[in-house]
Amino acid sequence: MKQMMWSAIVIALASVSVFVFAPAGHAETGADAWLRYAPLDAKAAARYESLPAGVVVLGDSEVLTSAQRELVRGVKGMLGRTLRLETGAPSEAAIVIGTVEQVRHIAPDFSVRVEVQGDGFWLTSARAHGFECVVITGSTERGVLYGVFAFLSKIAREESVSALDLKKDEPQQPSSRVRWVNQWDNLDGTIERGYGGRSIFFENGTARADLTRVSDYARLLASVGINGCNVNNVNANLHMLDSDFIPQLARIAAAFRPWGVQMGISVDVSMPKTVGGLDTFDPLDARVAEWWQKKFDEVYRAIPDFGGVVVKADSEGRLGPSVYGRTPVDAANVIAGALKTNGGIVFYRAFVYNHHLDWTNLKNDRARAAYDIFHPLDGKFDDNVIVQIKYGPIDFQVREPVSPLFGGLEHTNTGIELQVTQEYTGQQRHTCFLVPMWKQVLDFDMRVGGRSTPVKEIVAGRSFARPRGGFIGVVNVGLDQNWLGNHLALANLYGFGRLAWNPNLSSEQIVDEWTQLTFGNDPAVLGTIAQIQLASWKVYESYTGVLGLQTLTNILGPHYGPGPESQERNGWGQWIRAEKDGVGMDRSVATGTGFVGQYSPEVQKEYESPANTADDLVLFFHHLPYTYKLHSGKTVIQSIYDSHYWGADQAAQFVEEWKLLCGGFDDCKIDDARYEDVLAQLTYQSGHAIVWRDAIDDWFYRISGIADDKGRVGNHPDRTEAEAMDLAGYVPVDVTAWEGASGGKAIMCPETAQSCAARMRFNGTPGWYELDVEYFDQSNGVSKYRVFVGNQLVDEWLADAHLPATQPNADSSSRRRISGIALRPGDEIRIEGVPDGGERAPLDYMEIHRQ
Repeated sequence: MKQMMWSAIVIALASVSVFVFAPAGHAETGADAWLRYAPLDAKAAARYESLPAGVVVLGDSEVLTSAQRELVRGVKGMLGRTLRLETGAPSEAAIVIGTVEQVRHIAPDFSVRVEVQGDGFWLTSARAHGFECVVITGSTERGVLYGVFAFLSKIAREESVSALDLKKDEPQQPSSRVRWVNQWDNLDGTIERGYGGRSIFFENGTARADLTRVSDYARLLASVGINGCNVNNVNANLHMLDSDFIPQLARIAAAFRPWGVQMGISVDVSMPKTVGGLDTFDPLDARVAEWWQKKFDEVYRAIPDFGGVVVKADSEGRLGPSVYGRTPVDAANVIAGALKTNGGIVFYRAFVYNHHLDWTNLKNDRARAAYDIFHPLDGKFDDNVIVQIKYGPIDFQVREPVSPLFGGLEHTNTGIELQVTQEYTGQQRHTCFLVPMWKQVLDFDMRVGGRSTPVKEIVAGRSFARPRGGFIGVVNVGLDQNWLGNHLALANLYGFGRLAWNPNLSSEQIVDEWTQLTFGNDPAVLGTIAQIQLASWKVYESYTGVLGLQTLTNILGPHYGPGPESQERNGWGQWIRAEKDGVGMDRSVATGTGFVGQYSPEVQKEYESPANTADDLVLFFHHLPYTYKLHSGKTVIQSIYDSHYWGADQAAQFVEEWKLLCGGFDDCKIDDARYEDVLAQLTYQSGHAIVWRDAIDDWFYRISGIADDKGRVGNHPDRTEAEAMDLAGYVPVDVTAWEGASGGKAIMCPETAQSCAARMRFNGTPGWYELDVEYFDQSNGVSKYRVFVGNQLVDEWLADAHLPATQPNADSSSRRRISGIALRPGDEIRIEGVPDGGERAPLDYMEIHRQ
């Protein structure tokens, strides 16, 4: 897959009232995401003939001005009409936007059936000065803005907005007060675990000169009800609170403010000592408390609506309160005290664990860490502290059980941390729609005290009557035009916002909304994209880590390609304990680490015995023989083999399903640019799924010694290893880790070679064939490849995807499919490679398939 980057003009959104949009079918970059406001067809547009011609905004604040401009922009784009801007009371039927209190000033009889709370909104109609008006209102100006976005979404999805139908609508209330996103941006412009380009906030140690893209991002966030954004890496730069840097943060906050998004930052608890001039950062030292107070007083003078801070401490090498024998409570509360007067929040991450665990001690278990550390502190955190808990006990894996800590903090505010950026789920090069996974987590009932306490109710503060709580999503958008480097991946950001607002929405509802807003209302498009998205999480899980084995990626590297060996024999604690006799972590109370005992008694019954544990998590909780029969009726080892073959087959099917959306030059149901981008991404994914399939299955075959019942693992009759070809210049090399290449080997051009070649003879029957060339696309060069049949050039390409590796391995492995090749017995097939930089035109194998 090629990196999806374009140079384009970014339009300032907040300062223009009227925008002209390209007609549907023209090339699109994805920059508008789900806020395209594409023109409706004539039949659909006719439904809105009665829409009032004017808009009255009942106030002149920045947020209400944004709401007015957004309404004008959306109606102009979709209906081709420019709404009249009116002030004061309406002089004809109009769209009225303002808070409930403001609406009552011009319509004294206006009443709300259900109180609109927090940032809630209501789309309705009312008579004002004798005219029937469409009313978009909320208890806050932010709620009014959210209502405008909801109103425009209805039009884009061709729903009724007539006065009569709006009267039937109920006020929409957010589930949680806190609906934040985190960005892991660094001041040098890089983004930790970011896959959509460089930072929109920072470059060269300071805020970017042009923050237009930040305003655009705030608009996107507001459109799905997000009300806060933490802008820098949780591994915080020590200079974030320097006096000369605070004005830079104020510029970012100013770009957020018109969209009702509060800005927050990550801080390091050692700042009072490391950059603050003190000789300690002990949270119980009065001088440290004074330092934080003075520093945040300075922040609030520059940024009056500053939202709060995220803290990562005593984790993965970050300094923390344990240096002084103190607890997370001590560290959180000293900062919370400095924020409290101004309404600021401390998000204290529960991601605290020892990454130097002794692998040989079978009782050690990283999964226990968060509960063991934070549960004894329950009830001691200040009310403006939220303990930010990752959804699972390990680290954003493709599947984990719900963290037991959600049920262990009955007297503490909690927030759930979800990861929109796909660190462990394909890094946006693989389509993996995460909403179905998040739904399972949010709907999971912790059964605290023997009553219903689903996670979604706990984090909203309702289960335990907490004053605040909510949702935090790690997003990491970048400067790529489509924000995340993959058009389909934006569904995860949209889905996060929608679930943070209403976790009772279904995955199907969310994907249908997003698809309509992003690609239009064609039934074929809606059906195809929904089918791919809703299947994608299960498919990705099937060719990566199944049965609760986590993702099985290279945890010692970029967390991308397969690397099962990296899970073991180190201190990181993501162990799967795969041995000759069996696989899985014994986390039972009876014989294992005791992790299961951190859950309520009712949940413990689900996990304590392998007989009661669902197949999809059984190896997370139990060490089982490879021959153990699962609920599916298959053995553990055969389930591993079959799942990986099924997942790779399904990934290939995604490509064929997508192709149906473009039957020919004049028959594409979406614009050419996005069609081709997604096709390239899904095609790459289908090839990399095979890398995953072979790596995991071969690794387990070598460890277990148990053959695949269906004879597939290790048996590839259509494959010719590159090292077995006739080589001119190329030399065989061992690949580390061995499972990252077919047969554990590749071929590379030596440093002295200008070009190399690998040849083979075709000995099959005459016919039409596909050639699949498996090569390695590294980040330290752009090699060129050419493929010949005889003397005829049939394909050539550049290895310019810059995959996350500087050596041939499973991270850099890529596939080139060459279709429609007529082969005859005796034909010579030749691959020529021209190396570049550190990328020495490496090859793995070639497969020849009858077409």
